[in-house]
Amino acid sequence: MRHNSLIVSVILGTCAATSTVAAPPTGAAHALRNDKAFLAENDAAMSKMMRDMAVKPTGDADADFAATMIPHHQGAIDMAVAELHYGRNEQLRRIAQEIIVDQQQEIAAMRLALGQKLPPSAAVPTQTGTKMK
Repeated sequence: MRHNSLIVSVILGTCAATSTVAAPPTGAAHALRNDKAFLAENDAAMSKMMRDMAVKPTGDADADFAATMIPHHQGAIDMAVAELHYGRNEQLRRIAQEIIVDQQQEIAAMRLALGQKLPPSAAVPTQTGTKMK
């Protein structure tokens, strides 16, 4: 693939962005708030994903595939970010980090396959010191 170096740079940037994720606070006082907040963030991610996947077909199977898969992958990223915000299970948090990297890589590959420009790199919103929405 002629865009390998660009994809590698996206992956490396993503890996760096997900490597500084701090674990959320623990304790009974946080449990109920975190559960409600997690459910709200996860629901928002799912709702946005479903809205964004509802695209009008163009008749170009490749473009239509990417137009629905890109928001599907972004939804997975957004749900993984919610896990990083509120989850405490280290194995699931690691899986969430891997989902973010893998799905961003696939989004980049689909955009490049269609000749689309990649958006500028940005930090994942779970980095230490990054404001959450």
